[in-house]
Formats: sequence, C-alpha cells, structure tokens
Amino acid sequence: MNATNAIFYIAVLIMSVVIHEVSHGYMAEYSGDKTARFAGRLTLNPIKHLDLFGSILLPALLVISHSPFLIGWAKPVPYNPDNLRNRKWGTIAVASAGVIANFCLAIFFGLILRFSQGMNVPAGFPFIISSIVLVNLSLGIFNLVPIPPLDGSKILFSLLPASSFEVVNFLERYSLILILVFVIFLSNYLFPILTFLYHLITGLAF
Repeated sequence: MNATNAIFYIAVLIMSVVIHEVSHGYMAEYSGDKTARFAGRLTLNPIKHLDLFGSILLPALLVISHSPFLIGWAKPVPYNPDNLRNRKWGTIAVASAGVIANFCLAIFFGLILRFSQGMNVPAGFPFIISSIVLVNLSLGIFNLVPIPPLDGSKILFSLLPASSFEVVNFLERYSLILILVFVIFLSNYLFPILTFLYHLITGLAF
C-alpha cells in the first residue's frame, strides 16, 4: 500500500470512529442522558474525539505492517447510565449504537459499490468506496468483541446475571492487556467474518 492510500485509509478510519462515538452520544441522549451534549461531544469535529494511540498510532502501525484488519478507536463519549430511563436496555442501546452506525455505513456504501459495477465511474471510485466499506465493517466487527472498553463488553455485562461480577471484574482489571493480546495475536481470526460480510454486501471478493 502506498503512502497516499495509507493516509486515506487512516482518514476514513478517523471519521468512522468519530461517527461511531457520536452515535453513542445521540443514543444516550435519546435514552435520557445528556452528558455527551454537556461535554461538547455531539460533534463530528474529529479533534474532540481523537485518541492518540487508538485513532492514529495503532492504525498507522497496522497499515505499515500490512495487516488485513484495520482497527482503532476514539475517546469514548461520556454518558451516565444512572440517567437512562432504563439502565439495562438503555446501556445495551447506547453500546449498540456505534456498531450499528458502522454497519449502516458499510451497507450504504457497499450497495453503492455493488450497483455501480459495470458503470463508467472515475478511476479511484471503487477504491474509495471499498475502503469505506472495509473500515466500517472492521470497526463494527471489532467493537463486538467482549473486552472492555469495547461495545461488546457493555452489551455482555448488561446481560450477565449479578453473580458474574468476578468475570466482569477480571475483564475490566486486565482490559488493556487483553486488548493488546487480541489485537496482536487474535484479530486475524476476524478476517473470515470481514471477507464474508464484504462479499455479501458488495458481491465482490476481497
């Protein structure tokens, strides 16, 4: 991958994680909590959301190492679960909102790619649209992994019985180590899911 394509991929990732986080904030507000709005985080301005490691350094490292799976994250949008009208289902809705936003973006641009096949489009058009689809599918899949602070953990913890507090405590205590282990050693196992969904949406092989 040349430098221009790598920069474009990272730019797409940054905007995708921003949309992901803003979706959390809007769902929290819809569910009764305005913490994100009061914190000034209901904005698409990436400066408000960027995490140096998760939004820039890690994606750059993955691009340089030719990883087949580009992932990253932004600073979490704050919300107070005590303000939600229904703490359990509100928490699940807030956690799911970012993943759903990424999958919706992937489906929208994936269908554009599918129905533009055979049409006279600019030379770089397939690459641009394909990049958006791949990045958003990667984010959606990655965030469903049940390791804190990823969204999958919040969904899982909300569904677990109170007696599972030791499991929750373990995952939260060692979350950074578990995330790094997953990214380094296990993220490639998500690649078959990515390729399947990409083909399902676009009709193209990856």
